[in-house]
Amino acid sequence: MYPTTVAVILLVLTGIFFWRWWSTHLRHKNLPPGPVPLPVIGSLHLLGSLPHRSLHKLSQKYGPIMSVRLGSVQFVIVSSPDAAKLFLGTHDIVFASRPQIQAAKYLSYDNKGMTFSEYGPYWRSVRKFCTVELLSATKVNGFAGMRREEIGLMVEEMKAAAKARKVVNLSETVSWVIEGMVCRMLFGKKKDERFVFKTVIDKSMEATGIFNLADYVPMLAPFDLQGLTKRFKSLSKELDEMFEILIDEHEKRNQASESPNRDQMDFIDILLSLKQEYSYTHDNLSYTIDRSNMKAILLDMVAGAIDTAKTSIEWILSVLIKHPRVMKELQKELKTMVGDKVMVEESDLTRLRYLHMVVKETFRLYPVAPLLVPHQSMEDIAINGYTIPKKTRVLVNYWAFGRDPKVWSDNWDEFLPERFLDNEIDFRGHDFKLIQFGIGRRGCPGMNLGLLNIGLVVSNMVHWFDWELPNGMSPTDLDMKEKFGLTTPREKPLLAIPTYLV
Repeated sequence: MYPTTVAVILLVLTGIFFWRWWSTHLRHKNLPPGPVPLPVIGSLHLLGSLPHRSLHKLSQKYGPIMSVRLGSVQFVIVSSPDAAKLFLGTHDIVFASRPQIQAAKYLSYDNKGMTFSEYGPYWRSVRKFCTVELLSATKVNGFAGMRREEIGLMVEEMKAAAKARKVVNLSETVSWVIEGMVCRMLFGKKKDERFVFKTVIDKSMEATGIFNLADYVPMLAPFDLQGLTKRFKSLSKELDEMFEILIDEHEKRNQASESPNRDQMDFIDILLSLKQEYSYTHDNLSYTIDRSNMKAILLDMVAGAIDTAKTSIEWILSVLIKHPRVMKELQKELKTMVGDKVMVEESDLTRLRYLHMVVKETFRLYPVAPLLVPHQSMEDIAINGYTIPKKTRVLVNYWAFGRDPKVWSDNWDEFLPERFLDNEIDFRGHDFKLIQFGIGRRGCPGMNLGLLNIGLVVSNMVHWFDWELPNGMSPTDLDMKEKFGLTTPREKPLLAIPTYLV
């Protein structure tokens, strides 16, 4: 008998065993309603190329708390603000952990970063370190001059493009300016031509977002049917080589000089100092940190700071170009509040009320991460009369929130920033309607930095420039299709021609 035939027979027998086991054990556990899974693959076949859309459609049949089995893994899909409040608010501590997935094994140095590590002392130490040493208000404010320089360079580049009537790839432009800011914050220098983080990060986000058969049907993992294991290893190697060079350079520089002034240390310097005289500041982390931990933390900061901000800006500029009325209203506010200043300053942002409404409305309809990073239950729990077993994965379909007529009324499909006029809904998601940055213990600690970068880039792009689509394309014809991954950028780059408003 051929090895292939044996493998097929074993696969079928395993599937029959799993089906019977599921029928006799799980069906009676009072799980939330959901589609009946097939043997072996569960409901993986129902996800399609845009899983957030497929899951939203299923939730309209089964409800905002839905049970879905993917391969051998039990999921609960949360599709409304009220349901999210139960899981990530009332019972946040139970669902504060993360599942182990193959992508994190290779890209996050075996779950050593903040995003994918399990809930516990190590995760708390890493989060505290990143918040204190990079994301606190004091640290963020200290980089104001750097942000001004990078925004100034972007504005001058757009002026030159306007003069030449050049088509600008706004997706690329936004990526470069955000990457420039992040590199200076983390590495103490401008973008290095040796490293193109945004390209590798984009590929990593896309690969990580794919529903990986190896995670849900472990018996298929050795076959690498989707080619994801190979992709993860390749991307991991690229990232590792870049981080190794940067850390080596910092080590050699520090060895060649006297003890640096702490105020002049960049993020890598501070990571390296954990084993030296500054270890008392983060004593728990200093006992466990090694080279792989450092690189995992750096990857989290690079990916989080670059990808979410640039994708958000890309969508905001897209909706502004697609909706000229909204663009004119925002430009009117900028003219009134900012006037003829050379640039929109950080101090101006708090007064730009309409800008805040535009950002909120974009987050509602075009979320950066339509499916939040999965949570995992740490114990059995009963919610709304349903039994949620330990180690159940909870997937929050934030994309569905913005399409709920019970929350946003029957005009939910209109891009209407004015719906937030005199409305207390905020970015921190206390009412769970706008949780772009997550919420609870696993909420993103970089929210304030992200909002600041988004506000600066968008306001300066709009204050001094009008934007028209190339080849006489009408704004209503602008393609707004998304490309799925851990984050969801535009499927096609945003191209437009600037006109400088003198």
